[in-house]
Amino acid sequence: MKNKILSVAVPCYNSQDYMRKCIDSILVGGEEVEIIIVNDGSTDDTAKIAEEYKRMYPSIVKVVHKENGGHGDAVNYGIANATGFYFKVVDSDDWLSSEPLKKVLSVLREFAWAAENEEREPELDVLISNYVYDKVGRKKKRVMRYTGALEEDKLHPSDSARIKFRQYQYVLMHSVIYRTKILKDIKLSLPKHTFYVDNIFVFVPMMYVNTLMYVNVDLYRYFIGRADQSVNEQTMVKRIDQQIYINKELINYFTKKKNLNKQLYTFLLQYLEMMMCVSSIICIVGGTEECLEKKKKLWAYLKYKDKKLYREVPHALLGVVMNLPGKAGRYLSKTGYHIVQRLFGFN
Repeated sequence: MKNKILSVAVPCYNSQDYMRKCIDSILVGGEEVEIIIVNDGSTDDTAKIAEEYKRMYPSIVKVVHKENGGHGDAVNYGIANATGFYFKVVDSDDWLSSEPLKKVLSVLREFAWAAENEEREPELDVLISNYVYDKVGRKKKRVMRYTGALEEDKLHPSDSARIKFRQYQYVLMHSVIYRTKILKDIKLSLPKHTFYVDNIFVFVPMMYVNTLMYVNVDLYRYFIGRADQSVNEQTMVKRIDQQIYINKELINYFTKKKNLNKQLYTFLLQYLEMMMCVSSIICIVGGTEECLEKKKKLWAYLKYKDKKLYREVPHALLGVVMNLPGKAGRYLSKTGYHIVQRLFGFN
């Protein structure tokens, strides 16, 4: 094929201790894969290691050096430099499993080959696969699967009545591979110096997809355990303002986009509901009057932007749980959160 099948962006900031494992896992894809290492202003040996891989694999590895702009800005540079038919982000402390990667590439290859030879756009807009919570110290790893949400290995129109994501089937950046042209056409641009932008990466392009496919393989290994990780509970409390900012951005995107079909609307509604719940529970875990006031203002913002949407979100199960009144309500909300935390193994 003339073009790469899959471009994989690897945002790196001071990643010298773990980036090799990540890059090596993607190299399994060989010449069909383009690896874009984005050095986001690192001060350790990240740049040196990146250039080393570029020398060893000049036809596979690209290196982009830039001033520090945060995870989202690194993803933006990855999209800008991508030439493959499809695009995925793999964080530098995570990795891909070999056999699932080969399986996913075999699926993408069919669509990319047909597009290249018939000179048309690939029919598949987003491929969804499983991710594994690879938590330090936990022998049994939790896997997020999407069985039942989509029939496996089948191309689904985005308005298909068969698309039924359950509330707990939370789609993360780790789950998705988007057609690159969609990301470029909508001019997706993630905020600089902001955490939790991966939610925008999932949420916004999903509004524009016409077809989806689910491949039931455990492709992405999501490492959890570093103390400074953005999904660490106490870190999230400290960064609650950024979490709320991203939450509001999703509300803004959702309320501006018109003519969504029923299935996409339901998917995005569930996603927004989950985000509202995460923001709410982090405010509750924070426990201060200031944090609780931020929670109140977030829900008020949703009501201000769209009263219909405001009525829909709190009446769903998670919305009800997160808005139980008083100290007893907050206690039940925190208890529910920690049960889910133990079940799925996140920090």
